[in-house]
Amino acid sequence: MKMKLKHVAIAAAIICGPATVFAQNNATDTMRFDRKAFRTWSLGLNGGILTHYTPFNNSNNGDFKKTQADWGYGAYIKKQILPSFGLQADFLMGHVKGAYANSLASSSQAQDASRFDTRIEWSGSVSANFTIANMSLNHQRSLLSPYLTAGAGYMSYNAIAYNTPNSDNIGYRRNWFVPVGAGFKIGVSKAVNIDLGYTVGFMKTNRFDGVAGSLNDRYSYAHAGIEIAFGKKKASQLQNYSPIAALREANAAESAELRNRLAVAEAKRQADQQQYAMDMADDDHDGVANKFDKCPGTVLNDSTQVDGAGCPIKRVVPVFQQKVIVTEEDRKVVDEAIRNLEFDLGKASIRAHSFATLNKVAALLVEKNFSLKLAGHTDNTGSADLNMRLSKNRAEAVKAYLVAQGANASRIEATGYGQTQPIASNKTAAGRQQNRRVEFTLF
Repeated sequence: MKMKLKHVAIAAAIICGPATVFAQNNATDTMRFDRKAFRTWSLGLNGGILTHYTPFNNSNNGDFKKTQADWGYGAYIKKQILPSFGLQADFLMGHVKGAYANSLASSSQAQDASRFDTRIEWSGSVSANFTIANMSLNHQRSLLSPYLTAGAGYMSYNAIAYNTPNSDNIGYRRNWFVPVGAGFKIGVSKAVNIDLGYTVGFMKTNRFDGVAGSLNDRYSYAHAGIEIAFGKKKASQLQNYSPIAALREANAAESAELRNRLAVAEAKRQADQQQYAMDMADDDHDGVANKFDKCPGTVLNDSTQVDGAGCPIKRVVPVFQQKVIVTEEDRKVVDEAIRNLEFDLGKASIRAHSFATLNKVAALLVEKNFSLKLAGHTDNTGSADLNMRLSKNRAEAVKAYLVAQGANASRIEATGYGQTQPIASNKTAAGRQQNRRVEFTLF
Protein backbone atom coordinates (compact mmCIF):
# COMPACT_ATOMS: atom_id res chain seq x y z
CA MET A 1 0.00 0.00 0.00
CA LYS A 2 2.86 2.36 0.87
CA MET A 3 4.48 1.76 -2.54
CA LYS A 4 1.23 2.58 -4.38
CA LEU A 5 0.85 5.85 -2.50
CA LYS A 6 4.38 6.84 -3.43
CA HIS A 7 3.69 6.12 -7.13
CA VAL A 8 0.49 8.18 -7.07
CA ALA A 9 2.29 11.11 -5.43
CA ILE A 10 5.07 11.18 -8.01
CA ALA A 11 2.71 10.63 -10.96
CA ALA A 12 0.61 13.59 -9.80
CA ALA A 13 3.76 15.68 -9.66
CA ILE A 14 4.57 14.74 -13.28
CA ILE A 15 1.09 15.53 -14.63
CA CYS A 16 0.41 18.72 -12.70
CA GLY A 17 3.95 20.02 -12.49
CA PRO A 18 6.16 18.73 -9.70
CA ALA A 19 4.91 20.11 -6.42
CA THR A 20 7.30 18.34 -4.11
CA VAL A 21 10.86 17.10 -3.95
CA PHE A 22 11.32 13.66 -2.51
CA ALA A 23 14.20 12.32 -0.41
CA GLN A 24 14.47 8.84 1.11
CA ASN A 25 16.49 7.74 4.15
CA ASN A 26 16.02 4.07 3.19
CA ALA A 27 13.82 1.88 1.01
CA THR A 28 10.86 1.89 3.38
CA ASP A 29 10.89 5.53 4.58
CA THR A 30 8.02 7.86 3.77
CA MET A 31 9.02 10.22 0.94
CA ARG A 32 9.26 13.82 2.13
CA PHE A 33 9.90 17.32 0.77
CA ASP A 34 13.45 18.56 1.35
CA ARG A 35 14.06 21.96 -0.22
CA LYS A 36 17.36 22.41 1.61
CA ALA A 37 18.98 19.76 -0.57
CA PHE A 38 18.76 22.01 -3.67
CA ARG A 39 19.89 25.38 -5.01
CA THR A 40 16.90 27.73 -4.91
CA TRP A 41 18.36 31.21 -5.55
CA SER A 42 19.65 32.18 -9.00
CA LEU A 43 20.81 35.20 -11.00
CA GLY A 44 20.17 35.55 -14.73
CA LEU A 45 21.74 37.83 -17.36
CA ASN A 46 20.42 38.04 -20.90
CA GLY A 47 20.41 40.00 -24.07
CA GLY A 48 18.24 39.94 -27.15
CA ILE A 49 16.00 41.65 -29.66
CA LEU A 50 13.39 44.28 -28.74
CA THR A 51 10.60 45.00 -31.26
CA HIS A 52 7.10 46.40 -31.19
CA TYR A 53 5.82 43.36 -33.09
CA THR A 54 4.00 40.66 -31.11
CA PRO A 55 1.80 37.69 -32.11
CA PHE A 56 -1.09 39.60 -30.55
CA ASN A 57 -0.91 42.68 -32.82
CA ASN A 58 -3.59 43.38 -35.43
CA SER A 59 -2.98 43.17 -39.18
CA ASN A 60 -1.63 46.75 -39.27
CA ASN A 61 0.84 45.94 -36.52
CA GLY A 62 -0.41 48.73 -34.26
CA ASP A 63 0.37 52.37 -35.06
CA PHE A 64 3.46 51.51 -37.13
CA LYS A 65 3.53 48.88 -39.83
CA LYS A 66 7.24 48.12 -40.01
CA THR A 67 9.20 46.68 -37.11
CA GLN A 68 12.76 47.71 -36.47
CA ALA A 69 14.69 45.37 -34.20
CA ASP A 70 17.04 46.75 -31.60
CA TRP A 71 19.07 45.34 -28.75
CA GLY A 72 17.72 44.90 -25.27
CA TYR A 73 19.48 43.93 -22.07
CA GLY A 74 18.00 42.23 -19.08
CA ALA A 75 18.69 40.59 -15.75
CA TYR A 76 16.66 38.82 -13.11
CA ILE A 77 16.83 37.37 -9.63
CA LYS A 78 14.77 34.27 -8.98
CA LYS A 79 13.71 32.25 -5.93
CA GLN A 80 12.59 28.70 -6.76
CA ILE A 81 9.94 27.63 -4.24
CA LEU A 82 8.90 24.30 -5.75
CA PRO A 83 10.29 22.34 -8.70
CA SER A 84 7.42 23.70 -10.81
CA PHE A 85 7.09 27.20 -9.34
CA GLY A 86 9.34 30.16 -8.64
CA LEU A 87 9.19 33.95 -8.31
CA GLN A 88 11.55 36.20 -10.22
CA ALA A 89 12.23 39.92 -10.39
CA ASP A 90 13.13 41.07 -13.95
CA PHE A 91 14.97 44.22 -15.07
CA LEU A 92 15.08 45.42 -18.69
CA MET A 93 16.63 48.27 -20.71
CA GLY A 94 16.80 49.01 -24.43
CA HIS A 95 15.05 50.65 -27.38
CA VAL A 96 11.79 49.69 -29.09
CA LYS A 97 11.61 51.07 -32.64
CA GLY A 98 9.19 51.04 -35.57
CA ALA A 99 8.45 52.82 -38.86
CA TYR A 100 5.78 53.47 -41.46
CA ALA A 101 2.99 55.05 -39.47
CA ASN A 102 -0.36 53.57 -40.46
CA SER A 103 -1.93 57.05 -40.20
CA LEU A 104 0.12 58.08 -43.29
CA ALA A 105 -0.71 55.09 -45.46
CA SER A 106 -2.15 57.34 -48.19
CA SER A 107 1.18 59.06 -48.69
CA SER A 108 4.01 56.63 -49.23
CA GLN A 109 6.69 59.30 -49.09
CA ALA A 110 5.45 60.64 -45.79
CA GLN A 111 5.03 57.14 -44.46
CA ASP A 112 8.64 56.25 -45.33
CA ALA A 113 9.85 59.20 -43.29
CA SER A 114 7.79 58.36 -40.17
CA ARG A 115 9.16 56.36 -37.32
CA PHE A 116 9.29 56.12 -33.53
CA ASP A 117 11.96 55.34 -30.95
CA THR A 118 10.96 54.45 -27.42
CA ARG A 119 13.82 54.26 -24.97
CA ILE A 120 13.18 52.06 -21.97
CA GLU A 121 15.10 53.85 -19.25
CA TRP A 122 14.33 51.08 -16.81
CA SER A 123 11.66 48.52 -16.16
CA GLY A 124 11.09 46.19 -13.27
CA SER A 125 8.60 43.37 -12.89
CA VAL A 126 7.77 40.46 -10.63
CA SER A 127 6.65 37.27 -12.38
CA ALA A 128 5.65 33.77 -11.50
CA ASN A 129 7.75 31.18 -13.31
CA PHE A 130 6.03 27.86 -14.00
CA THR A 131 8.21 24.93 -15.07
CA ILE A 132 5.99 22.91 -17.39
CA ALA A 133 7.94 19.66 -17.31
CA ASN A 134 11.40 18.36 -16.60
CA MET A 135 12.00 15.94 -19.44
CA SER A 136 14.76 13.68 -18.13
CA LEU A 137 13.96 9.98 -18.04
CA ASN A 138 17.17 8.71 -16.53
CA HIS A 139 18.43 11.47 -14.25
CA GLN A 140 16.70 13.48 -11.55
CA ARG A 141 18.58 16.56 -12.77
CA SER A 142 16.75 17.42 -16.00
CA LEU A 143 18.62 18.71 -19.07
CA LEU A 144 15.65 20.51 -20.70
CA SER A 145 13.09 22.52 -18.69
CA PRO A 146 10.33 24.44 -20.59
CA TYR A 147 8.66 27.24 -18.65
CA LEU A 148 5.93 29.90 -18.74
CA THR A 149 6.00 33.30 -16.99
CA ALA A 150 3.39 35.90 -16.12
CA GLY A 151 3.48 38.90 -13.81
CA ALA A 152 3.22 42.64 -13.44
CA GLY A 153 5.73 45.48 -13.78
CA TYR A 154 6.41 49.19 -13.83
CA MET A 155 8.42 51.02 -16.49
CA SER A 156 10.02 54.40 -17.12
CA TYR A 157 10.28 55.18 -20.86
CA ASN A 158 10.67 58.02 -23.32
CA ALA A 159 8.72 57.72 -26.60
CA ILE A 160 9.60 59.98 -29.57
CA ALA A 161 7.64 59.82 -32.85
CA TYR A 162 9.12 61.40 -35.96
CA ASN A 163 7.11 62.81 -38.86
CA THR A 164 3.95 61.33 -37.45
CA PRO A 165 0.64 63.14 -36.88
CA ASN A 166 -0.89 62.99 -33.43
CA SER A 167 2.50 62.27 -31.90
CA ASP A 168 2.84 62.91 -28.18
CA ASN A 169 6.49 63.62 -27.44
CA ILE A 170 6.30 64.89 -23.91
CA GLY A 171 9.38 63.21 -22.39
CA TYR A 172 9.67 60.36 -19.93
CA ARG A 173 6.58 58.62 -18.66
CA ARG A 174 5.94 55.81 -16.29
CA ASN A 175 3.31 53.13 -16.67
CA TRP A 176 2.34 49.67 -15.58
CA PHE A 177 2.70 46.69 -17.89
CA VAL A 178 1.99 42.95 -17.85
CA PRO A 179 4.81 40.67 -19.02
CA VAL A 180 3.88 37.21 -20.33
CA GLY A 181 6.51 34.84 -21.62
CA ALA A 182 7.68 31.36 -22.48
CA GLY A 183 10.99 29.62 -23.02
CA PHE A 184 13.15 26.77 -22.00
CA LYS A 185 16.35 26.25 -20.08
CA ILE A 186 19.18 23.87 -20.84
CA GLY A 187 20.96 22.55 -17.78
CA VAL A 188 24.67 22.80 -18.48
CA SER A 189 25.73 21.86 -14.94
CA LYS A 190 24.36 21.76 -11.41
CA ALA A 191 24.77 25.52 -11.19
CA VAL A 192 24.47 26.86 -14.75
CA ASN A 193 21.59 26.99 -17.27
CA ILE A 194 21.33 28.39 -20.78
CA ASP A 195 18.11 30.44 -20.88
CA LEU A 196 16.25 30.95 -24.18
CA GLY A 197 13.01 32.88 -23.89
CA TYR A 198 10.42 35.16 -25.44
CA THR A 199 8.41 37.79 -23.53
CA VAL A 200 5.53 40.02 -24.58
CA GLY A 201 4.89 43.18 -22.59
CA PHE A 202 1.31 44.50 -22.58
CA MET A 203 1.52 48.21 -21.74
CA LYS A 204 -1.21 49.92 -19.75
CA THR A 205 -1.06 52.89 -22.16
CA ASN A 206 -1.73 53.54 -25.87
CA ARG A 207 1.15 56.04 -26.18
CA PHE A 208 4.10 53.69 -25.70
CA ASP A 209 5.12 54.39 -29.33
CA GLY A 210 4.52 58.16 -28.99
CA VAL A 211 1.23 58.05 -30.89
CA ALA A 212 -2.20 57.85 -29.34
CA GLY A 213 -3.64 54.68 -30.84
CA SER A 214 -6.84 52.82 -30.35
CA LEU A 215 -5.27 49.92 -28.49
CA ASN A 216 -2.80 49.54 -25.68
CA ASP A 217 0.69 49.20 -27.10
CA ARG A 218 2.90 46.13 -26.80
CA TYR A 219 6.50 45.05 -27.24
CA SER A 220 8.33 41.77 -27.47
CA TYR A 221 11.73 40.68 -26.17
CA ALA A 222 13.39 37.54 -27.57
CA HIS A 223 16.46 36.82 -25.53
CA ALA A 224 19.23 34.37 -24.78
CA GLY A 225 21.16 34.34 -21.55
CA ILE A 226 22.82 32.49 -18.75
CA GLU A 227 21.44 31.64 -15.33
CA ILE A 228 23.69 30.91 -12.35
CA ALA A 229 22.21 29.20 -9.30
CA PHE A 230 23.64 29.68 -5.81
CA GLY A 231 23.91 27.05 -3.11
CA LYS A 232 25.95 24.12 -1.88
CA LYS A 233 28.65 22.92 -4.26
CA LYS A 234 27.23 19.42 -4.79
CA ALA A 235 23.56 20.47 -4.79
CA SER A 236 21.43 20.56 -7.96
CA GLN A 237 18.91 23.22 -8.88
CA LEU A 238 15.39 22.72 -7.60
CA GLN A 239 13.87 23.83 -10.92
CA ASN A 240 15.78 21.07 -12.76
CA TYR A 241 14.45 18.28 -10.56
CA SER A 242 12.80 15.58 -12.71
CA PRO A 243 9.96 13.62 -11.07
CA ILE A 244 9.89 11.28 -14.09
CA ALA A 245 13.39 10.11 -13.25
CA ALA A 246 12.47 10.03 -9.56
CA LEU A 247 9.55 7.73 -10.33
CA ARG A 248 11.78 5.52 -12.45
CA GLU A 249 14.41 5.31 -9.72
CA ALA A 250 11.78 4.69 -7.05
CA ASN A 251 10.31 1.85 -9.14
CA ALA A 252 13.76 0.33 -9.64
CA ALA A 253 14.54 0.56 -5.92
CA GLU A 254 11.21 -0.93 -4.93
CA SER A 255 11.54 -3.73 -7.48
CA ALA A 256 15.00 -4.57 -6.15
CA GLU A 257 13.68 -4.47 -2.59
CA LEU A 258 10.74 -6.71 -3.51
CA ARG A 259 13.03 -9.20 -5.22
CA ASN A 260 15.30 -9.20 -2.19
CA ARG A 261 12.36 -9.77 0.16
CA LEU A 262 11.09 -12.62 -2.01
CA ALA A 263 14.54 -14.22 -2.03
CA VAL A 264 14.82 -13.91 1.75
CA ALA A 265 11.32 -15.32 2.20
CA GLU A 266 12.09 -18.26 -0.09
CA ALA A 267 15.34 -19.01 1.74
CA LYS A 268 13.49 -18.88 5.06
CA ARG A 269 10.77 -21.15 3.72
CA GLN A 270 13.30 -23.73 2.61
CA ALA A 271 15.13 -23.52 5.94
CA ASP A 272 11.83 -23.95 7.82
CA GLN A 273 10.91 -26.89 5.61
CA GLN A 274 14.25 -28.58 6.29
CA GLN A 275 13.97 -27.91 10.02
CA TYR A 276 10.43 -29.31 10.06
CA ALA A 277 11.61 -32.47 8.31
CA MET A 278 14.37 -32.88 10.88
CA ASP A 279 12.02 -32.20 13.81
CA MET A 280 9.38 -34.64 12.61
CA ALA A 281 11.85 -37.44 11.81
CA ASP A 282 12.27 -40.38 14.24
CA ASP A 283 15.98 -41.20 14.21
CA ASP A 284 15.85 -43.83 16.97
CA HIS A 285 12.59 -45.37 15.68
CA ASP A 286 10.90 -45.27 19.06
CA GLY A 287 7.68 -43.75 17.70
CA VAL A 288 8.40 -40.25 19.12
CA ALA A 289 9.48 -37.40 16.76
CA ASN A 290 12.92 -35.89 17.32
CA LYS A 291 11.44 -32.53 18.36
CA PHE A 292 9.60 -34.15 21.30
CA ASP A 293 12.10 -36.93 22.08
CA LYS A 294 13.82 -36.11 25.38
CA CYS A 295 15.78 -39.38 25.32
CA PRO A 296 17.24 -39.61 21.80
CA GLY A 297 19.08 -42.78 20.87
CA THR A 298 16.86 -45.12 22.91
CA VAL A 299 17.42 -48.73 21.82
CA LEU A 300 14.14 -50.63 21.69
CA ASN A 301 13.73 -54.32 22.32
CA ASP A 302 10.95 -56.66 23.36
CA SER A 303 11.23 -55.71 27.02
CA THR A 304 11.65 -51.93 26.56
CA GLN A 305 8.87 -49.40 26.13
CA VAL A 306 9.01 -45.57 25.95
CA ASP A 307 6.68 -42.88 27.22
CA GLY A 308 5.39 -39.83 25.32
CA ALA A 309 8.76 -38.07 25.77
CA GLY A 310 10.66 -40.98 24.20
CA CYS A 311 12.20 -42.13 27.47
CA PRO A 312 12.20 -45.81 28.63
CA ILE A 313 9.42 -46.72 31.02
CA LYS A 314 10.81 -47.99 34.33
CA ARG A 315 8.86 -50.74 36.02
CA VAL A 316 8.21 -49.99 39.64
CA VAL A 317 8.37 -53.13 41.80
CA PRO A 318 6.29 -52.68 44.92
CA VAL A 319 8.28 -53.14 48.12
CA PHE A 320 6.49 -54.65 51.07
CA GLN A 321 7.96 -53.62 54.38
CA GLN A 322 7.39 -55.28 57.66
CA LYS A 323 5.52 -53.16 60.14
CA VAL A 324 7.87 -51.46 62.58
CA ILE A 325 7.08 -52.08 66.27
CA VAL A 326 8.70 -49.83 68.84
CA THR A 327 8.87 -51.60 72.27
CA GLU A 328 9.04 -50.05 75.68
CA GLU A 329 12.66 -51.13 75.98
CA ASP A 330 13.44 -49.26 72.75
CA ARG A 331 11.90 -46.09 74.16
CA LYS A 332 13.96 -46.39 77.37
CA VAL A 333 17.16 -46.47 75.30
CA VAL A 334 16.10 -43.28 73.53
CA ASP A 335 14.94 -41.54 76.71
CA GLU A 336 18.25 -42.30 78.42
CA ALA A 337 20.13 -40.82 75.47
CA ILE A 338 18.00 -37.68 75.67
CA ARG A 339 18.69 -37.25 79.40
CA ASN A 340 22.43 -37.66 78.98
CA LEU A 341 22.74 -35.47 75.86
CA GLU A 342 24.72 -32.27 76.53
CA PHE A 343 26.43 -29.73 74.28
CA ASP A 344 29.14 -27.17 74.86
CA LEU A 345 27.72 -23.80 75.81
CA GLY A 346 26.36 -21.95 72.80
CA LYS A 347 27.80 -24.58 70.41
CA ALA A 348 26.73 -27.70 68.55
CA SER A 349 29.60 -29.89 69.76
CA ILE A 350 28.43 -32.94 71.81
CA ARG A 351 30.13 -33.54 75.17
CA ALA A 352 31.96 -36.84 75.53
CA HIS A 353 29.89 -38.29 78.39
CA SER A 354 26.87 -38.36 76.02
CA PHE A 355 28.54 -40.80 73.60
CA ALA A 356 27.71 -44.01 75.52
CA THR A 357 23.94 -43.59 75.41
CA LEU A 358 24.07 -42.32 71.80
CA ASN A 359 25.96 -45.50 70.86
CA LYS A 360 23.04 -47.55 72.18
CA VAL A 361 20.63 -45.55 70.00
CA ALA A 362 22.85 -46.13 66.96
CA ALA A 363 22.95 -49.89 67.64
CA LEU A 364 19.17 -49.92 67.98
CA LEU A 365 18.73 -48.17 64.62
CA VAL A 366 21.09 -50.63 62.91
CA GLU A 367 19.51 -53.71 64.52
CA LYS A 368 15.87 -52.88 63.94
CA ASN A 369 16.16 -50.54 60.91
CA PHE A 370 14.17 -47.85 62.72
CA SER A 371 13.65 -44.34 61.38
CA LEU A 372 14.46 -41.48 63.70
CA LYS A 373 13.38 -37.84 63.78
CA LEU A 374 15.64 -35.40 65.64
CA ALA A 375 14.11 -32.04 66.63
CA GLY A 376 16.44 -29.38 68.07
CA HIS A 377 15.13 -26.68 70.43
CA THR A 378 16.60 -23.73 72.39
CA ASP A 379 15.50 -21.23 75.01
CA ASN A 380 14.94 -17.57 74.12
CA THR A 381 18.40 -16.38 75.06
CA GLY A 382 19.93 -14.56 72.09
CA SER A 383 18.38 -13.70 68.71
CA ALA A 384 15.77 -15.86 67.04
CA ASP A 385 17.95 -16.37 63.94
CA LEU A 386 20.91 -17.48 66.03
CA ASN A 387 18.75 -19.89 68.04
CA MET A 388 17.24 -21.34 64.86
CA ARG A 389 20.71 -22.06 63.45
CA LEU A 390 21.95 -23.46 66.76
CA SER A 391 18.99 -25.85 67.10
CA LYS A 392 19.41 -27.06 63.53
CA ASN A 393 23.16 -27.52 63.94
CA ARG A 394 22.74 -29.51 67.17
CA ALA A 395 20.19 -31.85 65.55
CA GLU A 396 22.56 -32.29 62.61
CA ALA A 397 25.44 -32.99 65.02
CA VAL A 398 23.49 -35.84 66.66
CA LYS A 399 22.60 -37.25 63.23
CA ALA A 400 26.23 -37.10 62.12
CA TYR A 401 27.33 -38.96 65.24
CA LEU A 402 24.73 -41.71 64.79
CA VAL A 403 25.62 -42.13 61.10
CA ALA A 404 29.29 -42.41 62.10
CA GLN A 405 28.28 -45.32 64.32
CA GLY A 406 26.67 -47.16 61.38
CA ALA A 407 23.11 -45.82 61.29
CA ASN A 408 21.39 -45.32 57.91
CA ALA A 409 21.56 -41.58 57.12
CA SER A 410 18.47 -41.77 54.87
CA ARG A 411 16.38 -42.90 57.87
CA ILE A 412 17.36 -39.98 60.12
CA GLU A 413 15.69 -36.57 59.77
CA ALA A 414 17.25 -33.59 61.57
CA THR A 415 15.18 -30.41 62.04
CA GLY A 416 15.73 -27.24 64.07
CA TYR A 417 12.90 -25.23 65.64
CA GLY A 418 14.90 -22.68 67.61
CA GLN A 419 12.95 -21.02 70.41
CA THR A 420 9.54 -21.48 68.77
CA GLN A 421 8.36 -24.59 70.72
CA PRO A 422 9.20 -24.15 74.41
CA ILE A 423 7.99 -26.85 76.91
CA ALA A 424 8.62 -24.67 79.99
CA SER A 425 8.84 -21.00 80.93
CA ASN A 426 11.93 -19.15 79.76
CA LYS A 427 11.68 -16.81 82.74
CA THR A 428 13.48 -19.26 85.07
CA ALA A 429 16.81 -20.98 84.73
CA ALA A 430 15.15 -24.39 85.21
CA GLY A 431 12.64 -23.65 82.50
CA ARG A 432 15.32 -22.51 80.08
CA GLN A 433 17.26 -25.70 80.82
CA GLN A 434 14.24 -27.81 79.82
CA ASN A 435 13.77 -25.83 76.63
CA ARG A 436 17.38 -26.51 75.55
CA ARG A 437 16.85 -30.01 74.18
CA VAL A 438 16.96 -32.42 71.23
CA GLU A 439 13.90 -34.67 70.95
CA PHE A 440 14.21 -38.24 69.57
CA THR A 441 11.18 -39.84 67.89
CA LEU A 442 11.38 -43.47 66.73
CA PHE A 443 9.09 -44.76 63.98
